[in-house]
Amino acid sequence: MTVVDINRLLGPLPYDEVASRDPAGLVGELDRLRIDSACVVHTHAVYGDPREGNESLTAVEETDGVRLRPVPVLIPGPLGTAEWQGSGGLVRLCPGEHRWSLTGGYALALAAALARTRTTVLLGWETVTAAEIDQLASAVPTLRIILTGTGYRSLRELAELMDRHGELYVDTSTLAGHLQVEWFAGRYGARRVLFGTGAPVTDDAGPRYQLDTLVLPDSETALIAGGNALRLLGEGEDP
Repeated sequence: MTVVDINRLLGPLPYDEVASRDPAGLVGELDRLRIDSACVVHTHAVYGDPREGNESLTAVEETDGVRLRPVPVLIPGPLGTAEWQGSGGLVRLCPGEHRWSLTGGYALALAAALARTRTTVLLGWETVTAAEIDQLASAVPTLRIILTGTGYRSLRELAELMDRHGELYVDTSTLAGHLQVEWFAGRYGARRVLFGTGAPVTDDAGPRYQLDTLVLPDSETALIAGGNALRLLGEGEDP
């Protein structure tokens, strides 16, 4: 079973000393938890200048692009990270951290460009409102969005969104309730649930242990563990 962490940070944190402050330390953490690879956003891109943080990922891509898969942070508009020129893969949007509107004109134009290129978006639940997610997914229904850090107190809102929008996905970083991952897999299909930790901001050992103890068929667990991530990254087939 291939395990891919869809939601991981690389780099120093402004409030804590972490092993994943550099690529070698992060790879060591992946080895410790038996995680094959991780989609990584640089902390400078989240907490500082996205352009500087994205540039820091270039060396990672050149030296360890198999274990650590770079994920740039994008900001729309003339004061953003420039027009999206990529194709496929994964990007992260941080409207709360960088103070821009998820439903503004520039954001919707960026979302349309990402959808056209089949690029998947990581979007933190805590940075936006359910209404903004609903508006974005309604405006650009083909945009693939992975909601991260959804927790357990927002499940009613989350379930309504996932009922309405078939291209919304969820990571497991904070789905810590009893049989919570199994419930999502049963209602929406295992293909819409992806293993993610959110580490080092959130715990990585808990979601990794949960993955080993899921009460699901092996085929569905394999999709959650890494099959879905590889498919969205363009490295696997739709089940």
